[in-house]
Amino acid sequence: MATELLFRDDAYLRRATARVLAVGPLGIALDRTVFYPQGGGQAGDSGVLVRASGERVAIADTRKGEGERVLHVPAAAGVTLEPGEDVALEIDWERRHRLMRLHTALHLLSCVVVAPVTGGNIVPDKARLDFDIELSELNAGHIERETNALIASAVATETVWISDAELDAQPDLVKTMSVQPPRGFGRVRLLKIPGIDLQPCGGTHVANIAEIGAIRVLRIRSEGRRNKRVEIALQP
Repeated sequence: MATELLFRDDAYLRRATARVLAVGPLGIALDRTVFYPQGGGQAGDSGVLVRASGERVAIADTRKGEGERVLHVPAAAGVTLEPGEDVALEIDWERRHRLMRLHTALHLLSCVVVAPVTGGNIVPDKARLDFDIELSELNAGHIERETNALIASAVATETVWISDAELDAQPDLVKTMSVQPPRGFGRVRLLKIPGIDLQPCGGTHVANIAEIGAIRVLRIRSEGRRNKRVEIALQP
């Protein structure tokens, strides 16, 4: 049985209830979850599972498991959850919201730096994209100003679904060379920022880009011939 991904329809859902499917050495599988599993460069969620007794089981990370299941990784060993029991789920919202803001900011960054994206990563305190571009073409001041100007336009984001065939017919939608959108499920999820960007993405994002606040460029450096890294953080 696959895990139902509640965050896919509502990235702002902080709590839910679920039933334990299995408990193993890699984590706890539930029938539904608000926890985002690590993927697409975005870190997995943390939070707690609350048992009927009130016992709180801290979750340090969330990963993808086999058979479309999501695994919730306990912070401590010796968890005694049992298959079939019901639990309440609570994500660490402050941490998740920072990930959402940074992830959406990277989509804007990919519009400011017009080059193939060769990698990316989002953790709560910073995020980065790697580009196939000459280092001399990257200017921190310009990137920061242009990205913040886009953020200030306060455009609402949208989720769009297209078929695998439609994506195949529009290969230019895929900007990231290192991470390809999942295919074979019949449809692909896109993040649309009207007038600015449209690309496949299964991550969590803010409802309006103004919610990002402002970003600052931490540093720009070379990570190889085809990898020039732009690292950003949220403004305090």
